[in-house]
Amino acid sequence: MSEVHIFELGAENNTILHLHSAGVSLLLDLQGGLAPAVTHWGDDLGELTLEEAQLLVDGNLETFSMNNQDAPVRVNMLATHEPGWYGRTALEGARGKGVSWSPKFITSQLFLETRGTVRKESALIEAGAAQARIIMDDEQAGLSVEIEVELFESGLIRCRARLTNTVADSYNVRELGIVLPVPNIASELQDFRGHWGKERAPQRTDFNIGVHLREGRKGRTGADAAFILTAGEAGFGFEKGKVWGIHTAFSGGHRTWAERSFLGQQFLGGSELLLPGEVNLARGESYTGAWVYASFGNGQDEQATRIRRWMRSREQHPQRVRPVTINVWEAVYFDHNFDRLKDLADRAAAIGIERYVLDDGWFSSRRDDTSGLGDWVVSEDVWPNGLIPLIEYVNKLGMEFGLWFEPEMVNPDSDIARAHPEWILQVPGRAPHLARAQQVMNLSIEEAYAHVRDQIVAVLKENPGISYIKWDHNRDLLEPSNAVTGEPAMHKQTLAAYRLMDELKFTFPGLEIESCASGGARIDLEVLQHTDRVWTSDCIDPLERQQMHLWTQQLVPAEMMGSHIASGSSHTTGRYHSLHFRAATAIWGHLGVEWDLAKASQEELSELKTWIEFHKEYRRLIHSGDLVRMDQFDPSVLIQGVVAQDQSEALFSLTSIASSDVDPVGKFHLRGLDPDKRYKVRDVTPGKPFGHYFEPLWWPREESKVLTGRMIENVGFYMPALWPESARLLHFEAI
Repeated sequence: MSEVHIFELGAENNTILHLHSAGVSLLLDLQGGLAPAVTHWGDDLGELTLEEAQLLVDGNLETFSMNNQDAPVRVNMLATHEPGWYGRTALEGARGKGVSWSPKFITSQLFLETRGTVRKESALIEAGAAQARIIMDDEQAGLSVEIEVELFESGLIRCRARLTNTVADSYNVRELGIVLPVPNIASELQDFRGHWGKERAPQRTDFNIGVHLREGRKGRTGADAAFILTAGEAGFGFEKGKVWGIHTAFSGGHRTWAERSFLGQQFLGGSELLLPGEVNLARGESYTGAWVYASFGNGQDEQATRIRRWMRSREQHPQRVRPVTINVWEAVYFDHNFDRLKDLADRAAAIGIERYVLDDGWFSSRRDDTSGLGDWVVSEDVWPNGLIPLIEYVNKLGMEFGLWFEPEMVNPDSDIARAHPEWILQVPGRAPHLARAQQVMNLSIEEAYAHVRDQIVAVLKENPGISYIKWDHNRDLLEPSNAVTGEPAMHKQTLAAYRLMDELKFTFPGLEIESCASGGARIDLEVLQHTDRVWTSDCIDPLERQQMHLWTQQLVPAEMMGSHIASGSSHTTGRYHSLHFRAATAIWGHLGVEWDLAKASQEELSELKTWIEFHKEYRRLIHSGDLVRMDQFDPSVLIQGVVAQDQSEALFSLTSIASSDVDPVGKFHLRGLDPDKRYKVRDVTPGKPFGHYFEPLWWPREESKVLTGRMIENVGFYMPALWPESARLLHFEAI
């Protein structure tokens, strides 16, 4: 059991808090009762003495510079102006015409919750993985703030702030976030760009003086979200270079930024983006900002490993085997024919698929994407006998049944929109531009929320056997306002979506929810606290998915990343890819199929079944191991895999995504294995190798070879000849 330790602080205290776990230290300066400032976030410092900790705190204060203030600038976690900070603040708000806009907080209490021991040496407090809550007040401004800081056993950190108004006059909050310092050796920044069908493409820039600001104003995370903003040593990669990265975990408006001041100080920050007037606090009311996750690593793989290990440690993390899924969208679209869907179920079950998902088109007047959205009632025209016959048929074949919803959306051509136009998010008197012929249902209106909830609950209760919801969100929020009052509602809308997800999962224990938003436009660590998987992208073209999978896994564990095998000709790009390449790409996530199997040949079905059996054999490892990605030595080759946490086995993929400028490509090296263990190495690629069969002398195709982890990493071996868009899979087993 955890214990809570309470420390009374004040203007005379000299407290320094040191948390460290899994090779990471977080050193917090609480001295003088000032708002907490981070002295160090990075490599583990080991156990410190008070003198050592004090020296580090003192050394973190800048020296005096010409034409600047007569005292060092100590930037706190809210980056308030009062200590002399000229840069971007993480707290912005005021009363009336601007009163109380620049507070000065005095720390009063520290609550430290930990399962391990706490060591206190005079003013130094040391602990391992722990949660700290720091309480501070500005009586003159009438404000109180609680900052939560958690260091998990994996070395991942998360922080957030809660602001409370303590006086009668209301307080308007414009922003409440967290900033963390990074050292000057972090000279490059990486975050992400993207759009529908091409999510999470990395981009890099120098860490220059000024603010690098990424804002999400779409009411959902966005296909173009920063995702994770990383500052690192020049040339950092998956395996090399120290990196400090933050992720703002909020599915509505959000900000993530990096700032380098003229004094050379460097910070990363994150916050929810609030629209004007969204948060006004009366006396005693509080606003809690978004969680900001912070992951330090020696290389981006270690950064990702800290996140994945924490995700997998959560109580709500999916524990059972991830069922291989078929989604019928690209097979039938809106053409819901019972016999055709039964035939698809027969074919799916025969090749080992374990979950069957009926997509858009089952309800109301929904025969295309222009009508019926928001009327969550089974269509009597398409399903005169209801959904139960199909659900029972699928269940008898041994498959689970899932159903598509888009709870936050509505077509103007729907019964609910005609009955309650005031439930649509819009500025009074005018509707936003349509997107995919739809608008947004204002779930912050309690009656609208209850209507949507009750209709979904009714469908699930009337159709027992539905154990999975694909929760879609197919448009951005444009001018998200209450249609009657004119008040902005983006913040409340996001919280209402989380609430509805939680309420459905509580009402139907065991129900799983997939977060989908025009593909991968709502993927963040907060929506993943309420759902069980995300849809990576509407684009299932395996060449595009290679990049998306590579980077989506920087935050998302493989078992929560929807990854499907589509038909040969991509429905989004028109390109044709072999089944070998489509399957070799898709097996690295939560595997599924999105293909009209009635159009597949017997040879294709046989090959598809082989790949599904392969995934089932190795999914335990794929969904529990540490992600390892090798930095590219040739732009035509991607090398990645998973290594069991005890290094007892590993599975790696050598994937050709283009033609190389040289032939043969050259030697590959793999890391992550125990250097002193001997491994039996086998080529486990399903079926025959794709393309020509030229293989180096050492290649373990017909029989396994034995190599040490040290040899595999430090010497390297020549790759087999690979045709473009083909892969070879190697399994390593310690002996």
